[in-house]
Amino acid sequence: MTVKECKFLDFRNMSFVEWQPGDGVNVICGQNAQGKTNLLEGLWLFTGGKSFRGSKDAELVKIGSPRARLQCTFEADGREQTADIQIEKRRKITLNGVALSSPTKMTGLFGAVVFSPDHLMMIKGSPDGRRRFLDAALCQVKPGYIKTYSEYMHIVQQRNALLKDWFRFGDDTILEAWNKRMSAAAAEMVVARRDYVARLRAYATEFYAGLSSHKEKFEIDYEPEKGYESLSKDEIAAYWEETIAAARQADVGAGFSTVGPHREDLSVSVAELSARAFGSQGQQRSAVLALKMAEAAVLGEITGERPAILLDDVMSELDVDRQNYLMNHLAGWQVFITACDPSALGRLSKGRVFRMESGNLSET
Repeated sequence: MTVKECKFLDFRNMSFVEWQPGDGVNVICGQNAQGKTNLLEGLWLFTGGKSFRGSKDAELVKIGSPRARLQCTFEADGREQTADIQIEKRRKITLNGVALSSPTKMTGLFGAVVFSPDHLMMIKGSPDGRRRFLDAALCQVKPGYIKTYSEYMHIVQQRNALLKDWFRFGDDTILEAWNKRMSAAAAEMVVARRDYVARLRAYATEFYAGLSSHKEKFEIDYEPEKGYESLSKDEIAAYWEETIAAARQADVGAGFSTVGPHREDLSVSVAELSARAFGSQGQQRSAVLALKMAEAAVLGEITGERPAILLDDVMSELDVDRQNYLMNHLAGWQVFITACDPSALGRLSKGRVFRMESGNLSET
């Protein structure tokens, strides 16, 4: 997939921007608070996802304007297509002149993967952030996983509601029924996560090797309660049925489900040490970048369309060699990089450089 042209009208701090990016690396430079991230955010909205900054739709409209409009012409599935987004209190989107019932209908049609500084919490933070990364990535490459994930979380919520009021409404027959449903849904989730991590691992290792000039070993592993590598889905379901039943006393005491895939983790190590506990700032940033690039590679492998790579404020805390890799060694990808430090631009051997200033974009 390749972005050919974008138009942003009254979006964030941009009154009007018309942009024709290059097919390779595009660097958007400028000082802080000029609109660089807004540009990537606008591109991201064409995936059908919400703002990666957590903003509500109404907050995306330029102050004082009644609505915002974004238009993107892109090449995908062997043809040129045009998507149009209008934002007032919420987003409405059309694709090739046809109104879509929901922005999420763009999922799989416009592919992109985004890195923002907030994603560093994937490494620095709790297991919840790493689970969200896995589940969100799976929803892009395997649309059926949305149903799997939603069903499992619904079962956990219902089981938790029973456990919370156990001493008033507890019923072992009902609990056993939830246990069976939870173990079956857990097996579906685990198999999907396990298989995805196996595909992710090969690409992430390769990308990290490039970033570190092959000086640091990078590893990721899905960390379940029990190793799943050699188990079938039925065996995993049986394991969880036994494990959930054995946790009855702990669950009743806690008032919630203390075991299950909703408590598992993705371990990330650099130089055979935990990236979370021992990684430097540059190593942690590199680890997230490797995972994000691997996410893009798996998505491209499955869909047949390489997604756009959106890298926001990625250069800080990376040494010269890592910056050089991002700007000059990602052949075959359309990459968008925002940067404040102009010194990095001297290392760009091939690509285009744009400057954002007060919501106005120009090519340098």
